[in-house]
Amino acid sequence: MITNLDVAELAATYANKSPQDILKLAFQHFGDELWISFSGAEDVVLVDMAWKLNKNVKVFSLDTGRLHPETYRFIEQVRDHYSIQIEIVSPDSARLDPFVKEKGLFSFYRDGHGECCGIRKIEPLRRKLAGVQAWATGQRRDQSPGTRSQVPALEVDGAFSNEQRTLYKFNPLAQMTSEEVWGYIRMLELPYNSLHERGFISIGCEPCTRPVLPNQHEREGRWWWEEATQKECGLHAGNLIGKA
Repeated sequence: MITNLDVAELAATYANKSPQDILKLAFQHFGDELWISFSGAEDVVLVDMAWKLNKNVKVFSLDTGRLHPETYRFIEQVRDHYSIQIEIVSPDSARLDPFVKEKGLFSFYRDGHGECCGIRKIEPLRRKLAGVQAWATGQRRDQSPGTRSQVPALEVDGAFSNEQRTLYKFNPLAQMTSEEVWGYIRMLELPYNSLHERGFISIGCEPCTRPVLPNQHEREGRWWWEEATQKECGLHAGNLIGKA
């Protein structure tokens, strides 16, 4: 198994390849050690494609403790639909408990979502990825034209790599549009989060997500009380700097 990849060359070669081709590349190099990140939204497309290529695919999902009830039910739907395990990664109570005790449950409305996301999302993800060689995400370029427009098919994860280990990050759906994603979901009758039927497009934590109005971009439903350029929680932001 090759773990020293020429990322720049492969990213260029696979820039216009299909999601399945990008996933085949990932499995070719990392096999069962590739982890799929499933957020409880349209990432079911990524799970479906990966599962059809490798029935032993590994999937994880971050449980911030603040997700919608519909999202928890959806995660279970996907687990049952594919008969796979989905590893649930939770915040560290040693960090979360003092934070909630000091600032309460809704401090992000006052001082921004960065600290809360850091404890509920980024630290758990960092902990999970510490033992991972490669992961694949459902990021798409059309999700946020301001920050994700240059998402590559493959990259070195600059946010979660360290001196001892290079972490590779695949973004198989980078070129897909929202319309194409939903065409795939409808065509194959995949399970989806029921919140999508109520105007939710980009789905995160319950207090920080709301439906969008007609002609609003999907990310406008996230952290709507903050300035428009701050629509990233930090899970991918470290890889997006300079790519907008």
